[in-house]
Amino acid sequence: MQANELTTATESKPVRKKSKVRWVIAFLMWAAIAINYIDRTVLSAAAPFLTDEFSLSEAQMGIILSGFFWSYALLQIPAGWFADRFGQKKTLGFAVIWWSLATAVTGLATGFKSLLGFRVALGVGEAAAYPSNAGIASKWFPDKERATVSGIFDSGSKFGGAIAMPLIVWLIAMYGWKMTFVIIGVLGVIWGIIWLLYFKETPEQHKGVNEAELLHIREGQTKKEGTDSKQPMRWYQLLKHRNIWAMCIGFFMINYNSYFFITWLPTYLVKERGMNLIEMGIMASLPLLCAMVVEVAAGWLSDRIYSSGKLSLTATRKLFLVIGLLMAACIGFAAFAESAVLAVVLLCIAKSGTTVAASQVWALPGDVAPKNMTSVVAGMQNSVSNMGGVVGPIITGFIVASTGSFVPALLFSAALIVIAILNYLFLLKKVEPIQVNNA
Repeated sequence: MQANELTTATESKPVRKKSKVRWVIAFLMWAAIAINYIDRTVLSAAAPFLTDEFSLSEAQMGIILSGFFWSYALLQIPAGWFADRFGQKKTLGFAVIWWSLATAVTGLATGFKSLLGFRVALGVGEAAAYPSNAGIASKWFPDKERATVSGIFDSGSKFGGAIAMPLIVWLIAMYGWKMTFVIIGVLGVIWGIIWLLYFKETPEQHKGVNEAELLHIREGQTKKEGTDSKQPMRWYQLLKHRNIWAMCIGFFMINYNSYFFITWLPTYLVKERGMNLIEMGIMASLPLLCAMVVEVAAGWLSDRIYSSGKLSLTATRKLFLVIGLLMAACIGFAAFAESAVLAVVLLCIAKSGTTVAASQVWALPGDVAPKNMTSVVAGMQNSVSNMGGVVGPIITGFIVASTGSFVPALLFSAALIVIAILNYLFLLKKVEPIQVNNA
């Protein structure tokens, strides 16, 4: 039943209370991203055991750890295209099962080559997660809820990142590293089965969605994605549009900073701030936990402001992007903090700021993409952003090695945030769907 038919139907009978199926789906999207981050962390936690058992050098382990990003970054656009073309149900469901199996069989590794192969396979599967979720948000939620659901599913990365290390270390202590890979992998397979059984490609196809919820979703959408399968342009034609470039450049800068918190932060807290391992473990998780809560709140608040009519969509997105990035710039002030506690507080603000921005970043593909192309736009944005994740840890390491201090590295990160602010203010133009006649 189409939205215009629902309008006529509801004129002749009272509208029932809306069902809440879309929020169940939002929770499943959140869980997929949380599992995503837990799975990509298992190898890092198990690295000391693997290097001993297989006599791996630090260089070899570095190659294995980076192998994930080779396939993950390169396959973002193909994964997004596949999700838009064949549907997010199949794409995300089989992607999670794929990467979970890749995680589980890592326990069967026999050395460098097999570990590298399993790590690349993990990236192949995980490449589909974010593009698929962006496409689902555009089909299943009205425009005024887009930042909320984007904040919800992306906050799963902070939860997964915060809980992964203590959980995995405990599992390794209890069951050994091989069985830990199996246990974590099985968790994702279970999620995948639930997803394939419960999720439907569009709200019209789901028996649990009543007429009131369907009307709420479709009447609140500009594009009404998924009601047909037609795509108005080739994916590469998107590169002609200024907003696509602004989205990619800005997210690159944000991710450069974000990856500091899951790569170099433990080393910074121990070597620069003199913390012991227990203190470091607690303090390193605080920025992620704070950011998880702040991101959901930021997405909800931005949607409230936009739906109130006080600000346009463009003004709302830019306002929260700039506020978030100004918070993120606190990473530069942390370099000069006299106490370790103050440094951690500033880092919590900085990480929370990147997620305030991220709640808008993940809403932008749905705002800007032509109809039925949200996943591929999200894939383009995420492909470029993960290059920041690739080069960020390398540049930080080079700066620290050259100067003997984290201060220049943190200041460089803050400088990139300033560039990101200017990018979103001036390069990003009106936030609206790309029109075919402008292609």
